[in-house]
Formats: sequence, C-alpha cells, structure tokens
Amino acid sequence: MSHVSVRNLYYYCYLSYQTDMAHIHLGEGSFPVWALVFWTLIGTGLLSVVAYRVRKGGIRTNQIALAGIGAAASFAIFQLNIPVWGGIHMNLTGLVGILAGPLLGALIALVVNIFSAALGHGAVGLLGANVLVNATEAVVAYYLFKTLIGMDWDVFPASASAATVGLSAGAVLMGVIIVVSGVNGSALPRGDLAVAVGGLVGLNLGVAVIEGILTGFIVQFLASVRPDLVGVEEQEVREEEMPGVTA
Repeated sequence: MSHVSVRNLYYYCYLSYQTDMAHIHLGEGSFPVWALVFWTLIGTGLLSVVAYRVRKGGIRTNQIALAGIGAAASFAIFQLNIPVWGGIHMNLTGLVGILAGPLLGALIALVVNIFSAALGHGAVGLLGANVLVNATEAVVAYYLFKTLIGMDWDVFPASASAATVGLSAGAVLMGVIIVVSGVNGSALPRGDLAVAVGGLVGLNLGVAVIEGILTGFIVQFLASVRPDLVGVEEQEVREEEMPGVTA
C-alpha cells in the first residue's frame, strides 16, 4: 500500500464513481483506448450471439410484451438516485432476466444503457462494458432461477436468490473491469484502486440483497396471478400429478 490514506481512497471513490446496481458511471475518456476497444468488442460479440440465437430460435409473443415492460421499468428505476456514497441506483436486471429470458434480457440491457448514456448517465464509450455487466446479471439470474425452480424451490426464495446472485455477479464483474482497465488521470496505484473499487463492490453486494428481495416479491405476485409469465406453470402441473399419500 502506498502512502495514500483510506480517507483519500474513499474520497476519490466518491468523486469518481457512482455505485450503480451495477453500472460503470465514469465520464468519456476515463478508460484507456485499449480498454474501450477490448470491452466494446466483447460486448459486440455477446450481442451478436444473442441476435443470432433470437433470429434462429424466435421469441414468444408474451416474451415481447414482457421485454417491453421490463425495459421501461428498468430504465425508469435506473434514473432514480439514492444519495448514498455518491449515488446508488437499482436497475431490475435480475427481474428482467427472470421474466424475459437471457436473450431478451441482454438486448434490454443494451437498450437501457443506450438511452441512459443519451441522458448523460454513463459514457457512450463504456456501452460495451456496461452491457456486458448488465447482461451478465440477467443471464445469471435467469438460469439460476430456472435451476432452483427445477429443484422444487418456492417462487419467492428462488427468484430472490437468483436476482441477488445475478446482481452480485454483475457487481464483481464491474469491479474487475475497472481494475483491469485502469482509470486515466488517476494517481492511485493499481493496488490502491483495487481496494477502493472493492469497497464499491461490497456496497453493491449489499444493495443486491435488497433488490433481490424486491424482485422476489414481484415475481411471487406475478406467479400467483399469471404463473405462465414466470414459467412456473410446469412446476404446478408436476405437483398436481404427484400421487397422494395413502394409509
């Protein structure tokens, strides 16, 4: 550790970052050119695979409706700022992934980040990195939710856990991207930057639990009125077909 006080580290974090759930909120030119190119290529590759899968496999009509609702809700809540540690934002990408699926979830992440960048919420050059982070949240949440439902978990713990883990994965990936890329103009050594970003990731993990619980309540409500929207109707059919216990 160099001679940089902990107070200065956190002051640097406060000035330079906003703790989005999860989103790299830095200005244009914050990342080196090589990092911008690298993360843009990775994000473009991911979206190319998603577009190919969507075109080849198609999507259901109800998924399109859910995708529209999910994109609107995610964008709206993403603009709300909780004034803690420079600003905390939720984005509901875990919920979007569970409802719309991993493919549409990734596309929604792209749309939300484009419109957010247009409003000055994040740099245009960081679209690739931010799409990668948010798409990871949606994909992890979807597959973990399906896995837990397949293990006969109830809807609330399955969706809350899936969203929390998905958002946590995005927070960790966000931190890795920042530390690996470095920040232009930062006087902090890479090790001190890792410590500072680690604090932000830790705070994001706490917010992930809160957003995960909120997601659990939403998915549980939807499952009670329209189980087909969250894909739990098959579980209900299996439970109804299970033979009863006789004396």
